[in-house]
Amino acid sequence: MTQGKRLRVAVVGTGGIADSHRAAYLAHRDDVDIVAAADVDEARVAAFCARTDHAQPYHDLDTLLAEQEPDLVSICTPPSLHVEQTKQALESGAWVWCEKPPCRSLAEYDEMTVAERDGGPYVSFVYQQRSGSAAAHFRALLAGGELGRPLVAHCQTTWYRDAAYYAVPWRGRWETEGGGPAMGHGIHQMDLLLHLLGEWAEVRAMTARLVHDVETEDVSTALVRFESGALATVVNSVLSPDEVSRIRIDCEHATAELTHLYGYGVENWHYTPAPGVAGDAAERWRTPPADVGSSHAAAFTPVLAAYRAGRRPPCSGDDGRQVLEFVAALYKSASTGLGVRRGEIVPGDAFYRSMAGTGTRTGARG
Repeated sequence: MTQGKRLRVAVVGTGGIADSHRAAYLAHRDDVDIVAAADVDEARVAAFCARTDHAQPYHDLDTLLAEQEPDLVSICTPPSLHVEQTKQALESGAWVWCEKPPCRSLAEYDEMTVAERDGGPYVSFVYQQRSGSAAAHFRALLAGGELGRPLVAHCQTTWYRDAAYYAVPWRGRWETEGGGPAMGHGIHQMDLLLHLLGEWAEVRAMTARLVHDVETEDVSTALVRFESGALATVVNSVLSPDEVSRIRIDCEHATAELTHLYGYGVENWHYTPAPGVAGDAAERWRTPPADVGSSHAAAFTPVLAAYRAGRRPPCSGDDGRQVLEFVAALYKSASTGLGVRRGEIVPGDAFYRSMAGTGTRTGARG
């Protein structure tokens, strides 16, 4: 497409998360025009469009794609709908920006990406915690050797969800949500952990259902070994009244810690130098060259640049698949009681087809 043309964007699913996509597009209003939205709830899609200038409401995706011919489609529907809707959009020629979790299994992920074509359209997934400039700053410091080797890490998504949250019919069920808090909540922090530390090698995990009347787990824990040799602990919970999202990484020369809830800025990162480290180095670590907070708007910026260039965007392909494979390994380890190595879950493995390991699993290993 030409550099001057604004992208014609459509939003599919106009529940709460759609407003984050709307805000991302409004932050890029010189490049993006929201032309349509679709939802089975007529009142909800009408209200969304009323807040979005001249966007036209639709009640099915096929008609929207045929009449509006969008350049890019946001998928903001429940996970069980992502595969078919993503494939429909890609086959129409539109790029896709899809909410987390990408889908319910590695098999579904691979099915979606088969519909991509070289040079686009591509499907990219919303892992907005990567997008903060402080995360890029940490990666640069690590790559430059200033922090030394990463040694020990902790990744925590401990949130609180009550019974009313799980009264929504598709939540807490393997068939419709694909998993519990590891899939629906902790996936953001786990993706950020992998983004910061690189390829993981092995996972050993446990899950439990301690409070909620659901099929899936409501808490999970995992031990992780990275290819670098670093070790990490991961906790995902929806049982925690004092809610926090946290990543702490102990390196040879410093501890870096990020503490926030749903998004962060530079002020949420803290560096503690090891004894003997020069003070000016520590100050440089604490002060990245820019302060861009994590957000949907920041996450969309590289997707837009990739569209303009006709190249694969971040959080797609193998890059977008890494955290989903990690989650599958977590569930497999919790179910079998064994460690699971990266690359182990392939077609033919029960956990390739479903995070539950079967189509009918209803329990969670404690």
